[in-house]
Amino acid sequence: MKPAARFASVADGLSARHNHFGLLRLLLALAVVVSHALSVTTGRVEDEPLALSTGFTLGEHAVNGFFAVSGFLVTMSYEQRGWRDYVIARSLRIAPGLIAATLVVSLLLGSALTRLDLSAYLSDPRLWRFISGTLTSFKSAAPLPGVFEDNPLPFPMGTVWTLKYETLCYLGVLVAGLSGLLLQRRLALAIWVALVVATVAREVVAPDGPKGVETALRLPLLFLTGGLIYLWRERVPLSLAGLGVALVVTALLLPTPFYKAALYLVTAWGVLVLALAPALARWHSDPPADLSYGVYLYGWPVQQAFVAVFPAAGAFLLFWPGLAVTLTVAALSWYFVEKPALGLKRRLLARP
Repeated sequence: MKPAARFASVADGLSARHNHFGLLRLLLALAVVVSHALSVTTGRVEDEPLALSTGFTLGEHAVNGFFAVSGFLVTMSYEQRGWRDYVIARSLRIAPGLIAATLVVSLLLGSALTRLDLSAYLSDPRLWRFISGTLTSFKSAAPLPGVFEDNPLPFPMGTVWTLKYETLCYLGVLVAGLSGLLLQRRLALAIWVALVVATVAREVVAPDGPKGVETALRLPLLFLTGGLIYLWRERVPLSLAGLGVALVVTALLLPTPFYKAALYLVTAWGVLVLALAPALARWHSDPPADLSYGVYLYGWPVQQAFVAVFPAAGAFLLFWPGLAVTLTVAALSWYFVEKPALGLKRRLLARP
């Protein structure tokens, strides 16, 4: 009698020669751009795909996937690097691209599209408040003087708000690592259970409560789930069939208070299955350049610019040129900002 075949685990997926993290991140960033193509033209988030059928827009589902992948990879990064190299790596991955995007949008795009004359625009205190607010508190709703004033949604960088939660999650991993929590997997699991219970409790007590409370539970839970999957990687299976079953069960839970918690957990596991499953990992498909961060940062302002210049055009007509420009600017960001920053990171981490 043949022994039962052992399931492929996340640890097995990590040991494989190839994975799909690069391609997955790019697809998630493109999903955000697709989702926003509708809301930037109508001003209604409810018009975005999947909003009414699932309770979350396509863009929100993509952000959920981003946070799960980030929790997984960032926890791995800390475990492999230690706190000093972790801080350097996280800082040089996030900050240079964000600083460049903020300056490009505010000083170049804003100067080109503002209704004010250039000297008035550059001397307007709102411009410098926008730059400082975006870089220090990740304000997505901050306006630029005379820019996008007639657009349905007037703010120029509508996606940076998630970086606040991302940064807080990074700090959480740092504190967990320094305090030894990453070595106490059961304690980390207890914190995760508390977040799951809080998520379900919110749906029981105040299902229509403030969106900010939901987000403050949702994104840390997704990030922590990704991190826990890494910490328990030898025991977490990779199964495409199991993922299909989990998605069906999640859909059946839609009318219940358990739906959102189930959705977050299945999303976190699902994106890692897609990145690491042996049945998929045999095909090497990572893109030659990591455009995901640039696409995520520049997609919104590029789409806003097209709406401002062609206000009568519809979402479908504006999507394709907007996507082409977004990919082009993202490539420039990668080759001239992000990749050199990662090169600096490698040189700093190579120091004894």
